[in-house]
Amino acid sequence: MEKEWEAEALEAWKRLSIQDNFIFQRVMQNVKLCKWLLERILKIKIREIRYPDTEKSISIRLDSKAVRLDVYVEDEIGTVYNIEMQTTKGHDGELARRTRYYQGMIDMDLLRKGVYYDDLRQTYIIFICTFDLFGMDERIYTFRNQCMEQPELELGDGTTKIFLNAKGLKGRVDEDLEDFLQYVDGKPARSRFTQEMAQEVESVKRQDEMRREFVTLYMEYQKQRREGAAEGFERGRREGREEGIAEGRTEGRMIGTMRTALKFMNAGTPLKTAAKIADVPEEELRDFAKRNGVSIL
Repeated sequence: MEKEWEAEALEAWKRLSIQDNFIFQRVMQNVKLCKWLLERILKIKIREIRYPDTEKSISIRLDSKAVRLDVYVEDEIGTVYNIEMQTTKGHDGELARRTRYYQGMIDMDLLRKGVYYDDLRQTYIIFICTFDLFGMDERIYTFRNQCMEQPELELGDGTTKIFLNAKGLKGRVDEDLEDFLQYVDGKPARSRFTQEMAQEVESVKRQDEMRREFVTLYMEYQKQRREGAAEGFERGRREGREEGIAEGRTEGRMIGTMRTALKFMNAGTPLKTAAKIADVPEEELRDFAKRNGVSIL
């Protein structure tokens, strides 16, 4: 059985692309590519960037669940950039509210380190979406807090939220950025930048350590699913009903799978990767996580 699971895991590994958080996080550890992407999105020049942590995790209280951010970098003047890959819309308003949540957690993390309110850093939260969240066909949607009565008047609180739309056709963007969005949408890399990114994706996938991590994760899911099925079967048997056995087997397998998925999500595994390995619909895993109080990242 384990041989079959390993073969399935290796096939899943081959199919991973830049859309998958597992790959995207690691590709963005390439300083050149990460810096280049930020400069093209924001139309600015950045002298240098640094990674405070390989995988940024924020927990405000000892009893609170940690928030793990895909890509968290700072530049030479302390500006904070959080970049996330998004492949599912979620429920109405969910992604927009998630940017609000991330913003609050980032600010609280900075304040906890001794920063005063008036010294809070400039922050950019950037969601790269494989879909059009707002349905207006723009390539980029940029949001800042503005006065309703005087739209040209910005609050100036130093926060910006940006949503990139891989399927967008409206709005002028850098030619390389347009090619990047098409690459995220599954089209071949054409520009030098996206070709370098595609090469980095393949480089990550050639690393034995990364492949072993993914395969181990996949096989652990399969093991937990099997144990969950056995638990459900035994429960059904005790009830003494054939339908109870069948029902218990199915329910137990699903519950076992979902519970294992939550363990890895709590350890920082993105929802998309967890759902793919566990072979369950993302929305079902999302709902199960919410019912069990697990934050979705």
